[in-house]
This record gives sequence, structure tokens and C-alpha cells, in this order.
Amino acid sequence: MPRPALMVQGTGSDVGKSVIVAGLARAFTRRGLRVLPFKPQNMSNNAAVTEEGGEIGRAQALQARAAGVAPRVDMNPVLLKPEAERCAQVIVQGRIAATLSAQDYHLMKPSLLPRVLDSFQRLEEDCDLVLIEGAGSPAEVNLRAFDIANMGFALAAKVPVLLLGDIDRGGVIAQLVGTHVLLAPEERALVKGYVINKFRGDLGLFSDALDILRARMGLRCFGIVPWLEKLRDLPAEDSMGLRSTATPTRNGAVAIAVPLLPHIANFDDLDPLRAESGVELDLVVPGRPLPVCDLVILPGSKATRADLAVLRSEGWDIDLHAHARRGGCILGICAGYQMLGRRIADPHGIEGAPGVEEGLGLLEVETEFAGEKRLVAAQGFDTLTGALVRGYEMHLGRTAGIDAERPMLRLDGRADGAVSRDGRIAGCHLHGLFASDAFRRAFLARLGGAGDPALEHEARIDAVLESLARHLELHLDLDALLAVAHAR
Repeated sequence: MPRPALMVQGTGSDVGKSVIVAGLARAFTRRGLRVLPFKPQNMSNNAAVTEEGGEIGRAQALQARAAGVAPRVDMNPVLLKPEAERCAQVIVQGRIAATLSAQDYHLMKPSLLPRVLDSFQRLEEDCDLVLIEGAGSPAEVNLRAFDIANMGFALAAKVPVLLLGDIDRGGVIAQLVGTHVLLAPEERALVKGYVINKFRGDLGLFSDALDILRARMGLRCFGIVPWLEKLRDLPAEDSMGLRSTATPTRNGAVAIAVPLLPHIANFDDLDPLRAESGVELDLVVPGRPLPVCDLVILPGSKATRADLAVLRSEGWDIDLHAHARRGGCILGICAGYQMLGRRIADPHGIEGAPGVEEGLGLLEVETEFAGEKRLVAAQGFDTLTGALVRGYEMHLGRTAGIDAERPMLRLDGRADGAVSRDGRIAGCHLHGLFASDAFRRAFLARLGGAGDPALEHEARIDAVLESLARHLELHLDLDALLAVAHAR
């Protein structure tokens, strides 16, 4: 007997699917249901580690958190991690399966559908409700053949679909009607209604639009969700959300600059710093030099050598060396740490063509890519202050050298990272470290700043999820949505 399930498909990317599913997960969990999130196929370099030692999209990890359950690889059985313009690493049920061009991946998709359905079935057997998130838009009918992300999955699993439109970007009537028209008849039969997201202004002015939508589609509106500013505090799934930046004004704050590399990964590492009132975080887009600041952070990357080449082409390597000569501090996280070393070797072509790249030479370490990818949660302490830290590792290869004899962290009884002789340049493999409040405050204190003693990052995220759930309870007909899920 199929379990209750509901799939949220969007009229496009970034219409709010991930957030709506997270909010529904928390809202239905508050009703006492055991809810599990699911996304058949995701594309993101922002990933999370599961308890099994696999990786899934970070949005599904956030949705699992909203539902009060641990993330599992079955929640996102296919994850695509872009490595180049037309090439991506394919993660299947938490493990690297291949690195393929877009065309080759399209041909691979039919073989993935059974594994996607297997993951979905395992989740079904362990919950009261599965909330499913689509990817992009089902209206991309040129990609409909072999689809496993939207209607291809919905038809195979026989799940009802809720369409989500984004009024903030404009043209929501065209979004919804156009999507509905482009669906095949058997696909339209699965669509039970729609929700309009990110509404601002007077709802009374939209009543005529609802009449038009009803006449054009014959579908029910399950609610209109007003804009909720607090959602900016949730981790972003897409790095495009990082493109908006402003030059720091200092004002006594700790100034931190982060070069936005093309394949930046796990960029929610920066969220706790962004939340600090005493920090000005400058996300530096290509075409701008790195500004004078207290700290430069080199973030994670899905394509370490390729992004190192971009860093050089932008002249950011020159800026980093000048920053170091002025006595500035530099922190590298994961791939950023590896870039700081003397050399990066990829003899087996794990991240592109085999080869060796000279690093920035700011730390006396070298990296070689080999072996299995390390995917593990970890906790320990900062060697300079003793502050407790926890997070996760998601990296290839081994980094070693003289400066690694002064590790930045001790994690589960072992050394990780390196610190320069003068203590101003450091790196580690641990993602999520700034979410540890004691570490973040101690780190900012070393830079001459002060962390907000009232800021508790994890509690802040949970508070936003609670606010989101209450918001959806007010503006959506949750009873009707649950009835749709049960009528599957």
C-alpha cells in the first residue's frame, strides 16, 4: 500500500521549493507525523555528510533537520556536483559513480531511475509522509526524455504534484499556466493544485489573478505565501545567491574577504560569520581585487586545480601575497587549505586531467589526490585556543608537510590542518567549523574583534525553521495538502 506523499515542483529554479519543503516538513512534524524529505536528483556543490558516510545535497540535510531526523543518502539518491561548464561528478546513493558530460549523463539517467525508486521506497516504509522536491521545472520539455527529477519520477512513483510559482520575479500567471500547458495529459492529471510564493503587497489586488488561473488551469490554489525576511538566515542551496556583495565600510568591525571562485563548495561555512554584527563579510566577485581586510578566507571548491587557475588569472594570488606581507591573516578551508600549500598533485585525474599544479606557497604542505573520498562528521578543538569545534570532512587525498606538524585542529584524537610559523596563515579540512559558537568567538577575538555572545548559530537556524512552519500554517491549507498526500 503506497504511503502518503506529496511532490513540490516549481515553475523554475529558485522559486523556493527547498524552503517550502523544509517548512512543510517542520509543520507536519509539529503535528506528530514522522516526515522524511526526498529529492530524486539535485545539482549543487553545497553538500552534507550523512551518518552512513555518504553525501547528499545540503538542502535535503536542512529538510531532514526541519523534520527532526538524521540525513540519509536515500533522501537525495542522485547528486550532481558541477566540475566544469559541461561536466559534473555524479553521486549515486552517497558515493561517487562517475564524472560525465551533460550528454553522457542524460544517457545514464534511465539506469538511475530504479535506484531512485529504491531509495524512495525505503523512505516510504519508514515514515508517515514523504515530502518530495523537484528540480528546476517540469516545463523544460526538451529534457523530458529520461527525466528522473520531476514528472518522470512523479509518474513512476505515482505521487501527486503541487506546482509552486514565484510572484517576486514577476509573471507568475505565465509561470503557472505555461507550465501546466506544456505538461503531457498524464502529467497534468498528477497536478492537484498550486501555491504562489514570495508575495509582497496587497493580497486584495491579486484576487482577479486567482480567477484567471482557475479558468485557465482548473486547479485549486492551496495558498499564497507572503515574503518572509527571516529566510535569508537559512543556508542557500545555490551559489548564485552569493553574487550580491558590498564593499565593507569597516566601522570597527572585523573585515573578512572571500574570493568567489567558480566552483565554490559548501559555502554555508560562511553563514555564521555573516550573522555576526561585528563582522563585515565581503564576497569578492571576479573583476575586483581583494580588498584591504583583516582576514581572507579561501573557501572549499569542487575543482581545486581549476579554481586555483582562476584565482591566478584574477590576480588574487598577488593580492594574497601582498596581504600576507602586510601581516594579514589567511584561512583556507578544505580545497582552500590545499591551495595554500606548495603543490597539488592529481596523478590519477580525479578532478580533471592528471597533472600537478604549484600552490600559493603560503603554507609548507603538499597535497596528493588519491584513495577514497573522506566523508565523516568530526569534532575536537582548536589547538591555538582550545575552543571546541565540530563539523564534517568532505575531501579527497592527503595533505602533509612541515607546517602540518603544527595542526590547526585536533579532531577525534588526530591532527588536521596546518598553521604557519608566525600563526597568521592556517588551513584545515573541516567544514562547518564557524557554526561552533565558542570557536567562532575565539577566532574573531584573535583578529581583534568580538563575537556576539548572544548569537547561537544552531539555535538561530532552528528558530527560523519554527518561524517558517508557523508562517506556512497561517497561509497554506495544510489539511487539504495532507488529504492530497493521503489520496495518492
